[in-house]
Amino acid sequence: MVRFYHGFATAIFVPVAEAAIAEAFPAKRGERISLFSSATYASRIIAPTLGGYLLLTTSNNFHLLYLAVGVVGITSAIITLPFLAEKKTSLAVQSEKDTQKFGNMFRGWRKVASNMGVLMVGFVQASQYFVYGSVEFFLVGYLTEIVKLNGLITGLMITSIVAIGIFARPLMGRLSDRVGRRIPIIVGCVVSGLPLLGLPFFRDLWVLLLLVSIYGLGFASVLSSTHALTSDLVPRELVGTSMGFIDTIMDVGQTVGPIASGLMLAASLAYGLQYTLVFLTLGLTLLATGAIFALSRTNTPLKPRS
Repeated sequence: MVRFYHGFATAIFVPVAEAAIAEAFPAKRGERISLFSSATYASRIIAPTLGGYLLLTTSNNFHLLYLAVGVVGITSAIITLPFLAEKKTSLAVQSEKDTQKFGNMFRGWRKVASNMGVLMVGFVQASQYFVYGSVEFFLVGYLTEIVKLNGLITGLMITSIVAIGIFARPLMGRLSDRVGRRIPIIVGCVVSGLPLLGLPFFRDLWVLLLLVSIYGLGFASVLSSTHALTSDLVPRELVGTSMGFIDTIMDVGQTVGPIASGLMLAASLAYGLQYTLVFLTLGLTLLATGAIFALSRTNTPLKPRS
């Protein structure tokens, strides 16, 4: 129940924050949303390390660990309090408008779900996280069982995917603000797909690190534009709805990915293919996604909407 409660809170915060950023910076959506995502992933890297250090120094005192986590959460809540003071003078009018908007909420969801451009972006997002969820899980098995790397190096390889995204997303987001969203998404699908095709055929540590890094760069390129493109495709009043819609599709893809890849791995082991079929399929999935998006005739703007 605690995990569900925490996940529900996160699901509320992230789409709303992305929508607020998209509305505040209409001409720099790609860059600013990417900065937000990078900050999120940076904390995901730092937090386990700090948590592990705290457990080490306190003889596995989980009570103190979660007390520290709670303090951090409460601190972030205090930081957000100034947002409650915005537009105080129009609270009564805003309350009436909010009531009307709540009545139109389901209509907004239908509009977003019927927007072919948003659905296409959702397809790209789901495909990317379908592959990412699988790579994050099965790359560990490949590196430890087949390549025979130790746990530390394997962990560093997995972390490199996220680390590259932290630095690359803001830069790719700025690029998408200038050249449009389609190019980073299409190129990113190709760049992230090709290394996975070659990954199961190499055992050298540095070659594998290069391939994993290239995959992380392509993954970051796509994600730097998907949320920004979604906000370009819908009216301003539906930006928050569209962000939640895209994030839901993303979570579905990330959840289904390891399950489907696990079934594929089980089938391929019977023929002695081990992880080869899994990574080949994941790579081809990203290449096909890029091709489908490039050929799509949806109402996708070439330039970001100001």
